[in-house]
Amino acid sequence: MAERVLIVGSGGREHALAWKLAQSPLVLQVLVAPGNAGTADSGKISNSAVSVSNHTILAQYCKDHNIGLVVVGPEAPLAAGIVDDLTAAGVRCFGPSAKATQLEASKHFAKDFLDRNDIPTARWKAFTDSKEACNYIQQADFPALVVKASGLAAGKGVIVAADKGEACKAVHDIMQERAFGSAGETVIVEELLEGEEVSCLCFSDGVSVACMPPAQDHKRLLDGDQGPNTGGMGAYCPTPQVSKNLLQMIKENILQKTIDGMRQEGTPYVGILYAGLMLTRDGPKVLEFNCRFGDPECQVILPLLNSDLYEVVQATVDGKLSRAMPSWLENSAAVTVVMASGGYPGSYPKGHVITGLSLAKDMGLQVFHAGTALKDKNVVTNGGRVLTVTAVNKDLVRAVREANKGTEIIQFQDAVYRKDIAHRAIAFIKQPRGLTYKDSGVDIAAGNALVRAIKPLAAATSRPGCNADLGGFAGTFDLKAAGYTNPILVSGTDGVGTKLKIAQMCNKHDTLGQDLVAMCVNDILAQGAEPLFFLDYFSCGKLDVGVAQTVIAGIAEACRMAGCALLGGETAEMPGVYSPGLYDLAGFAVGAVECDQMLPQLEHITAGDAIIGVASSGLHSNGFSLVRTILEKSSIQCSSPAPSSYGAQTLGDVLLTPTRIYAKALLPILHQGYVKAYAHITGGGLLENIPRVLPEKLGVTLDASCWKIPEIFSWLQRHGALSEEEMARTFNCGLGAVLIVANERAETVLQSVKQHYEAWTIGKVVPHKTGTERVVINNLMKTLHLNQQSDQCAIGDGLPQDCAQSRKMRVGVLISGTGTNLQAIIEHTKDPASCVEIAIVISNKTGVEGLKKATRAGIPTRVIDHKLYGSRSEFDSTVDQVLQEFAVELVCLAGFMRILSGPFVKKWNGKLLNIHPSLLPSFKGVNAHKQVLQSGVRVTGCSVHFVAEEIDAGAIIVQKVVPVLVGDSEETLSERVKEAEHVAYPAALHLVASGAVRLGEDGKICWREQSCN
Repeated sequence: MAERVLIVGSGGREHALAWKLAQSPLVLQVLVAPGNAGTADSGKISNSAVSVSNHTILAQYCKDHNIGLVVVGPEAPLAAGIVDDLTAAGVRCFGPSAKATQLEASKHFAKDFLDRNDIPTARWKAFTDSKEACNYIQQADFPALVVKASGLAAGKGVIVAADKGEACKAVHDIMQERAFGSAGETVIVEELLEGEEVSCLCFSDGVSVACMPPAQDHKRLLDGDQGPNTGGMGAYCPTPQVSKNLLQMIKENILQKTIDGMRQEGTPYVGILYAGLMLTRDGPKVLEFNCRFGDPECQVILPLLNSDLYEVVQATVDGKLSRAMPSWLENSAAVTVVMASGGYPGSYPKGHVITGLSLAKDMGLQVFHAGTALKDKNVVTNGGRVLTVTAVNKDLVRAVREANKGTEIIQFQDAVYRKDIAHRAIAFIKQPRGLTYKDSGVDIAAGNALVRAIKPLAAATSRPGCNADLGGFAGTFDLKAAGYTNPILVSGTDGVGTKLKIAQMCNKHDTLGQDLVAMCVNDILAQGAEPLFFLDYFSCGKLDVGVAQTVIAGIAEACRMAGCALLGGETAEMPGVYSPGLYDLAGFAVGAVECDQMLPQLEHITAGDAIIGVASSGLHSNGFSLVRTILEKSSIQCSSPAPSSYGAQTLGDVLLTPTRIYAKALLPILHQGYVKAYAHITGGGLLENIPRVLPEKLGVTLDASCWKIPEIFSWLQRHGALSEEEMARTFNCGLGAVLIVANERAETVLQSVKQHYEAWTIGKVVPHKTGTERVVINNLMKTLHLNQQSDQCAIGDGLPQDCAQSRKMRVGVLISGTGTNLQAIIEHTKDPASCVEIAIVISNKTGVEGLKKATRAGIPTRVIDHKLYGSRSEFDSTVDQVLQEFAVELVCLAGFMRILSGPFVKKWNGKLLNIHPSLLPSFKGVNAHKQVLQSGVRVTGCSVHFVAEEIDAGAIIVQKVVPVLVGDSEETLSERVKEAEHVAYPAALHLVASGAVRLGEDGKICWREQSCN
């Protein structure tokens, strides 16, 4: 379900966040408060004037405008408790709480925290007296030359002094002269560390961390790191000085320890954690924490993010980050250069016109606005740091050149910018080095990092018989310890097939582990075997630790579900065999069964035995090459809405529903002795898998009307025009497993299975004649077609005005005000005979009574303010997106005071209704009642009609007559016509929804009994 997102802030960081979030198909609109010229009106992105300092007003604004997520950019609102207040008001917000933000808001708190949790940092001491601070500087046995204001100082509260005298002057300026206001009431004096300074950021859900590529900021104003300190004049990412091994060390020893420490102290940290680090000879040490994206680091990190930022943020807020690790562009570098106003970081003029922005965009550069504004249709300077120019390239040096070209093209008076961003990285890269295994494409450090990450996941799957501890050459299993006396070992291997391609298209990897385990353990269940241990094989062209960890986390969780141990595995990085970003999976399950419990019992299966079908969760993991072909030929995307029975899910969500694991639930039933055979319905579908557990002279007949076939199979059959045989030979058609049971035991077994899954008696075993099919399925196509008719809201021929469909038609209602006709439609939907349900009410105005009526009725609402859009077509396109999001099939205009564009009307032709307060074709347009009274006619009324491009000219469905009385005024006549509207609109809606009326191709009304052109 697409949502509206509000970003708090006005800088380049906030523009970058808006730019990245707007790329998500799950985001309908991004509002930025207050924003800048770059976020003013750019596709999905626009500015909002709502107050962000008054959290009560902001919370109400979010509710009125259906804001699904608030993302906080700068630190000050976080420290002021914006996340706490919005969350308490029921508004979903991304960022740490005020208490957690102390890591940035109070350097004193942060340093104490670092010491308490044994996280490496510089030696330090806090002072509230300037004399004591200066004495400490003079007497410390290390260079105590770094002076920091403890509170928030907009990134400028740190002075790195050249000598003790300069350090004491910094103390005086901060504490006596109050250079940073109340932020300097406490100062921190700390050791001057030597080394390379880097920024390491991560997402955290309070438990897990997901590292971003490390970046390096350039604080000094001028080239060569000269000039005064600033908020940052440029950055690049990633930093070649930080190897994967070093980044893993930083993750474990600093980032993860910080998150663990905060949680253990009762303050879970959820959001972005930024660690400013110094790479000293003794290892990385923390200089400072920030509790949000850095600026300009954000502008180089987000362009390298492969994943959907919206999905990563949602997973972080939901505490599910470990199952949705973000992925990043490989072998790419990003460079951003800040263009600042002359005089910055001191005083500077504003209002200079900026030129060359479109030329920079044409060069493929991304310009993120910061201190900009719109004035007389021009973009002008409005701050110290005006904008950043970002370039992404496979080569860091080329990225620097491209960004620098952008700063030459973009011009404004007295612009200041550096030309040497990334100079340290370039010098580092140019140092001569010998070839390594990594140069050939194999990264051992990444492999080791993956093993460290998945070790605890595997250990959690330990069970009697083995200790799942990864890292050895082989794994062992003790059958006696598992309780076996006379066992037979059973093994199986399988993969996930081209379902992998769908997962990679959707960038959703967390369900594949269950698919892999299920395909293997469900196979060995056919022998009656309990799965004991599992091995996995993960092969790729370039190892993405985040993706691999997500997949293997899914495998470990699935092993727990199946009751087996994840005993070991292999990760193979094979450049040249697989393209970057692609990977493959294979799994190996080993189980055991006592000799006297083995299946199938072929000698006991006889004609007349019952067949029990056990429900699948969907497609499971077979037939995906055909699924992908259907998608390609129909031009349907994985992000398209799923069939209607799946609600707001996308097609990709439904296709990636994980394969059901039957082991724990069905094993006790198999071992009762009543089940003669179990067939896993895997590749080959029903036609090829059931015969695998039958004696040669027997077959089965099945009745597809006896079990529930999920709608996705009907959808595939319809879009692929698949034959009955193709469906039965390729897909499981809703059955993940089949049991063969003596007829007299069928009900007992069926009830046992039903305690865990949906199940049905679906057929019987029959004698098989040579030359005939061993599996005969009756009513398969009929049942599939019935599902299709339900999806299309089909109705029976004998019901001209009654609703015979099992699913009601989904209606969207567009309003602008009180919604008087909306209330009539709501009341109509409560009638048991009604054919409709209201899926969404959309208003182009906030706070109107119609929205309140919908909310009281429990109906979802959206406000799409037409004033936020630059054109009618852009507004209509957004309305259309929301209608599609809620799977709307029919649209009703109920006092909607906007003229819809031609493309919108054409798209919804025959599915768009309106009501007019006269008996059309008379008295079209506005002021209908006034026209009626002036004309002297004795009757008027209302007309419900299909909407056409010409106003009030569409085919009429229902009219209701209202007499014009002597002495009528426009007001009295209007009231009586409204009463008629409340009857006519629901009646017309019922006719269309029931199928009794539709719009013919000739634009005229077509009744069901007619043959329409």
